[in-house]
Amino acid sequence: MHRRRSARPTALLLGVLTVLTLAPAAPATAAAAGGTGPYAAEYTTTWRLRDHTIYRPVDLPDDEPLPIVVWGNGACRADGTWFENILTEFASHGFLVIANGRPGGSGSTDPEMLTEAVDWAVDENTRPFSEYRGHIDTDRIAVMGQSCGGLEAYEVADDPRVTTTVLWNSGLLTDRDDDLLDDLHAPIAYFTGGPSDIAHPNALDDYSKLPAGLPAFIGHLDVGHYGTFAEPNGGEYGRVGTAWLRWHLKGDAAARAEFLGTDCGLCGTDWDIDHKNWP
Repeated sequence: MHRRRSARPTALLLGVLTVLTLAPAAPATAAAAGGTGPYAAEYTTTWRLRDHTIYRPVDLPDDEPLPIVVWGNGACRADGTWFENILTEFASHGFLVIANGRPGGSGSTDPEMLTEAVDWAVDENTRPFSEYRGHIDTDRIAVMGQSCGGLEAYEVADDPRVTTTVLWNSGLLTDRDDDLLDDLHAPIAYFTGGPSDIAHPNALDDYSKLPAGLPAFIGHLDVGHYGTFAEPNGGEYGRVGTAWLRWHLKGDAAARAEFLGTDCGLCGTDWDIDHKNWP
């Protein structure tokens, strides 16, 4: 059984905002459908997972179950729509994306909320009368997060159900938390905003300390700590993040070619990349 960790003060300092108000109530669905993928996507909420925001295709596909992506926000902020552009983009490519926090919410989150999101999705896939019943691929799960949310992703990445871990503009703050790296078991990716990103050296240090043999990728784009999240569809981060998810959660060979090989899609571009331990 997966071991639930307690939140570590050192791991939750990166970009944390001090916000004490409770998240306001939100309508069930509150966004125009969007994304560049084959499915028009939206966000919604459910009383069964009250403190989260769910991004999904408007019409659940009958022929393609949705892999699960859970997301921790920068600053560990409980606003499930803070990263709306990129999360809608992911969902439009056939993923069920669950972000910590309610739409427009405030306050702070904790790592266990990511595990709660996974548990909810797994249960919904078999729950009688659930609209998600039979529509979720519970064997393909990504844990992701930006800045402090990336550290939350680290905290739950030892869950044996996790297929891949992805950190955006994030990395451990102290060597005392290196045991989080030792517990990693799934392929991992780091995406940073280049040398001007406050988390850039942290990600580089973590990448150098990963367990022997763990497949890993690291990419730097000179866009700073806040990346391209605010751009339509998440900008370049949205494009590359979608490719990573398509590779690891859908087995897309063309998406794999974005990251690996002498003629990879990111090779020779503005991205500075490295990878190791891939077959």
